[in-house]
Amino acid sequence: MASEDFAQGNALPLFGFRVLEISRTVAAAYAGRLLAAMGASVVMLEPPGGSPLRSAPPLLDGTAHSALFAFLAVGKSSMLGDLSAMEGRQRLDEELNRTDILIDDTPVRERAAAGLDPEAIAKRHPTLMHVSVLPFGASGPKADWVAEEVNLLHAGGEGFLLPNGLSCELFPDRPPLKIYGHFSQYQGGCAAALAALSACWAAADHGGQYVDVSVQDAMLSIGAFALQRWGDGSLEHRKTRSFRYGGVFQAQGGFVELLTLEDRQWNALVQLLGRPPWTQDAALSDPLERSRRGDEINRHIRAWMRRHNVEDIVRWAQELGVPAAKYRSPEEVIGGEHERSRGLFAPLTLDEGLEAEVLVAPFQFLCSPLKGGGRVPALGEKLPEPAA
Repeated sequence: MASEDFAQGNALPLFGFRVLEISRTVAAAYAGRLLAAMGASVVMLEPPGGSPLRSAPPLLDGTAHSALFAFLAVGKSSMLGDLSAMEGRQRLDEELNRTDILIDDTPVRERAAAGLDPEAIAKRHPTLMHVSVLPFGASGPKADWVAEEVNLLHAGGEGFLLPNGLSCELFPDRPPLKIYGHFSQYQGGCAAALAALSACWAAADHGGQYVDVSVQDAMLSIGAFALQRWGDGSLEHRKTRSFRYGGVFQAQGGFVELLTLEDRQWNALVQLLGRPPWTQDAALSDPLERSRRGDEINRHIRAWMRRHNVEDIVRWAQELGVPAAKYRSPEEVIGGEHERSRGLFAPLTLDEGLEAEVLVAPFQFLCSPLKGGGRVPALGEKLPEPAA
């Protein structure tokens, strides 16, 4: 297939697939967003008052529009459906007749009344891929638990490890931190999208499937640091978790993250630093010795970093093959030459005609930018299709 076909969207992997999304959380909405980026036609079935994400902060400057919702909903369509009423449940059933994938985050205790009981749906729609994504999954002792982002971050073990590295050195008395935004929810959304793809892949052999996704499990799979003690017996902590050498360093004009895992990268780092006498110690040719002396190495690197400008450091590092990058502001990312050349951002249009820019997707196909962008749907703009 030609790369321009991918850019137009008519040859994307999920072109022709129909997804029904019933979401009130970022995780489920992001799963739908990823499937839409892969070419699926995604319909949000929203309650009469609309998804609660429509009013979620932050808002686009000078408007009442949620920037979060705009990002999650761009390229989708919206249909109204009151699942507390018989008419709404009938509409749901009609929509599922022409749906390939259902993304659903309705709490377990509400599903039967809303016509979303997985067993009943499987009987009526045996070819459907029904993907449930809830904070702690739809089964087990925590299936009915409600969780905010901060709960999920800590339930997945990551909160126990933050802040660490330079942040912990600079602010040792800080309490555990929350990663900005909806980090755990995005991990859950990725897991749900991958689960949907896996179910579709296996459809020829197994038909429709019900897949139970837990956001907590998705978080655990990202780091797995909280589970290490069941393997090698180690238990990491924010005050001890760091690379033996490398990490985040303060330079003139900003911060740099540096990581050298291979000998060739270490040798390039030595060259970057100007081959000072301390690097010529023959014992440092052994990576285990470098790990043992990590604090000593970092003291030298930190002193060198403070003498140089962050932009110069990154440029020199890239020329030598040292893995290093600057921590950049949102404005620098949006306007970056690298990001622009890769087509990472595309315009979106709100229902009043207002425009903004949005990240297209965290992936490409055939190294070609995706079409991306599009409209943020007005509430209920899509009318139900006639029953088949």
